[in-house]
Amino acid sequence: DLGERTVEEIMLHRSQIEMIDADLPPQQIIDLCLNSAHTRLPIFRGEQENIIGVLHAKELLRAIHPRLSDPEASADPFKGFDPMDVAMKPYFVPETTTLDDQMRQFLHRSTHFALVVDEYGALEGLITLEDILEEIVGEITDELDPDEVHPLRRTEGGDCVIDGAMTIRDLNRATDWSLPDDEAVTVAGLVIHEAQTIPTVGQVFSFHGFRFEILERHNNRITRLKIGAL
Repeated sequence: DLGERTVEEIMLHRSQIEMIDADLPPQQIIDLCLNSAHTRLPIFRGEQENIIGVLHAKELLRAIHPRLSDPEASADPFKGFDPMDVAMKPYFVPETTTLDDQMRQFLHRSTHFALVVDEYGALEGLITLEDILEEIVGEITDELDPDEVHPLRRTEGGDCVIDGAMTIRDLNRATDWSLPDDEAVTVAGLVIHEAQTIPTVGQVFSFHGFRFEILERHNNRITRLKIGAL
């Protein structure tokens, strides 16, 4: 029921958001947009928490095209060009917003992209209209979706090796498991919640009928782990 689920449950976690630094040279910003699999990219200044706009690749190219095609343009067509002039104002939504309400807001505002924040205004993730539609009709494969390695890999013994940032929802969908997602969004978050500590590589925990082994950790983030049924 979309009226009972929140955007926090299905959002893309902040650790996986592709962002662009507003202080990069214009040509580099355009190159990053062209090489991205996403059409909309948040742009920040200073710290990544300070998102000042959202760049749409199509609008960015439309704005720079006259400079590139004008034979009388200066030797540097990017001189004086500010990508922020075509950036959209960032749209922030609370993590507690229901999927039903968020879908209505997307349709009302004629936009497909929102940044999710917690009660203190800290960035938690992003959500798109496509994410919500996938909850209704199943996964939507976009023609621009990259052929990426799936974040879940099965071992010969039947265990699953996954990225710590994988959402519990996606893991349950891929495996037909029923790990609880009421206390955490990602699998790494679930492990930290249950262990009440940030585990070290090699530690093993058992809860909810599964065995969790920490394979990789970067700073305080669990980046890879192996899960198997007990």
